[in-house]
Amino acid sequence: MTLLKKLSFVALIAIFTQSISAQEGLPIYSDYLTDNYYLLHPSMAGISNCNKIRLTGRQQWFGDENAPSLQTMSINGRIGESSSGVGAIFFNDENGYHSQSGAYLTYAHHLMFSRNTIDLSMLSFGLSAGLIQYKLDETAFLEFDPIIAGIEQSSSDFNVDFGFSYHFIDFYAHATVKNVLENEGININEQGVSSGNLRTYLLSAGNVFSKLGSDWSFEPSLMFAYKDATKESFIDVNFKSYKELDSGKLFAGISYRRSFDGAEFTTDSGISSQKLQYFTPVLGAEYDNFMFAYTYSYQANSIVFNNGGYHQITLGFNFGCKKEKYDCNCPSVN
Repeated sequence: MTLLKKLSFVALIAIFTQSISAQEGLPIYSDYLTDNYYLLHPSMAGISNCNKIRLTGRQQWFGDENAPSLQTMSINGRIGESSSGVGAIFFNDENGYHSQSGAYLTYAHHLMFSRNTIDLSMLSFGLSAGLIQYKLDETAFLEFDPIIAGIEQSSSDFNVDFGFSYHFIDFYAHATVKNVLENEGININEQGVSSGNLRTYLLSAGNVFSKLGSDWSFEPSLMFAYKDATKESFIDVNFKSYKELDSGKLFAGISYRRSFDGAEFTTDSGISSQKLQYFTPVLGAEYDNFMFAYTYSYQANSIVFNNGGYHQITLGFNFGCKKEKYDCNCPSVN
């Protein structure tokens, strides 16, 4: 990588860090749409009739050195026949010369209000505790700034996420507060303003529709995120469809992410601004106890670092499955 390209890359990563709050723990992408809501909401641990393992790999801007990438592994399930669930998440997130890795452990409890197997009504609470290590690799910076120490700096933080979910027949809603605790200050913008507040609020809701006896079902949903320290927010508008098969199902969908906050930039005609926009198609299949999904995120903005998109693959395995309890279109539960 040439010196000019390195400088441009570092500057661009700084801009992205300002808008998406790097060093906030597990990033919020669209992988939750691949039967992976547990990555966002701790209350989803053990909610299904199956124990679940999910592996994800995400790569941005193929062909560019030090491009952002993310790998996660999660597992969650019920504790025997009880109303409690447990889970664990491990992740590694690299973004230019910054990286973070960590692990979360989760406990969830599910309160059943259903009178029979038809009217599903369940309120769930979940708490995740996580340890995250942040790293900044300055070894390559000596080429263009000898004043920099040129070492790999690192620090660790402990934090917790808390949330609840409610399922009523084909409807669901989730609310989660991520990074509840305030830690020592972390630099969050180019002015050097520090804040230990990395708190993020997440709200999700959706419903699954289908005709009686049909193999097809359709799921519109929304997800809203708000970052407390930077006052940034964005919304995901999602739509998925499912096709039931004898030994599994196929699913496909589309997600549109729109930021409510604009970023300014200079053009020949003056100062302009744009708001972050992503389109993410989703394709997946379940066969017996295995699941595979692929997502591709395309940034629909006029000013971008790279015209390439963001590829992500999810592999899943279900085990210890029990008989479906509820007569509903509720993929996360049945």
